[in-house]
Amino acid sequence: MSDQTTDELRAEIRDWMASNLTGRFEVLRHRGNAGDGDALPDLRKEWERVLAGSRWTCPGWPHEWGGRGLSVAEQIVFQEEYSRAGGPGRMGHIGEGLVGPTLIAFGTQEQKERFLPGICSGTEFWCQGYSEPSAGSDLGNIRTRARQDPATGDWLVSGQKVWTSLAHLSDWIFVLARCEEGSVGRNGLIFLLMQLDQPGIEVQPIRQIGGGAEFNSVFFDGARASAANVVGKPGEGWKVAMALLSFERGISTLGQQMGFAQELELVCEIARENGAAKRPDLRQRIARAWTGLRAMRYLAMRVLSDDPSGETMRETLGYKYHWSNWHRDLGKLAMDVLGRDANVISDDPRHERLRQLFLFSRSDTIYGGSNEIQLNIIAEQGLGMPREPRGSLF
Repeated sequence: MSDQTTDELRAEIRDWMASNLTGRFEVLRHRGNAGDGDALPDLRKEWERVLAGSRWTCPGWPHEWGGRGLSVAEQIVFQEEYSRAGGPGRMGHIGEGLVGPTLIAFGTQEQKERFLPGICSGTEFWCQGYSEPSAGSDLGNIRTRARQDPATGDWLVSGQKVWTSLAHLSDWIFVLARCEEGSVGRNGLIFLLMQLDQPGIEVQPIRQIGGGAEFNSVFFDGARASAANVVGKPGEGWKVAMALLSFERGISTLGQQMGFAQELELVCEIARENGAAKRPDLRQRIARAWTGLRAMRYLAMRVLSDDPSGETMRETLGYKYHWSNWHRDLGKLAMDVLGRDANVISDDPRHERLRQLFLFSRSDTIYGGSNEIQLNIIAEQGLGMPREPRGSLF
């Protein structure tokens, strides 16, 4: 916790962004976010190192691992001001927000010393190996296998992961795999850290409807994970994986909401210019979007507040469902505000930004847990309703 007031911290971040997100980095403003994740990767990796030079890469991490030790409230300030200034999508997000906190909580001393400095310095980049073709939202159904090499103790991995964001631009991947023969569901899983540049791993980009290719399929054919790079114990992969997902729903969501607010403001700006704001139906939808965004912020703040019981609040379970449906509807609203201009190429970059919003936000209700899976989680874990019948694949 620093001695600064919130206003002083906001001013420091605003001044730093104004001084650094300029010159050749100016082109990065508002780039590299969802739907644009593979934009200008080399320059964004360089930007990560600039952030690291001022210790802004991992501000919430403990001092001993290179962070600033900022409180939750202070981290929220950073996320909001970074996004407000147009800071580009973070190439180091997976490492900083997911891998790092997981290793700090579950990793060995050797793992922390090996991996945390590279994340914090912006010199090693990570991607997530969870989803599979037959197990997108159902991690308990994964089939990627890990078998131990009796000669070395290392783990040999075979299988496929899909929708792996920025795998083609990453150095490492964490992989959830099945390590016990005959195991099913949550049992018999292992959490591995694997170098991507090695024999037995092939990365194939997936071209998206918006033209980008930030997602990938990753194929494993006897690829090797060192025995020293197992997080937790073999068979405890589910516990580690679920802890990591809890970090995913963390403070960065407030920065995400600031991006949503900027998109909504752009929709309003164009609606005022082209007369769409005079239409009562569109005015009503804009008002609903504004109130939905305010509710989203309130919900996120509740989720991030201290829970004396130490248990995850039920509100957490509905957060992904809320924001993904809100963002999808904002994409539809953007197209209706553009009207006929939504269907033609324009010299106005704002139009292209809204088209990309519409095209990519269609996937928001699918990745990270589809709407159907989210509703099951809310019903079963939050409301205590009976579990949905699950048939066997065999």
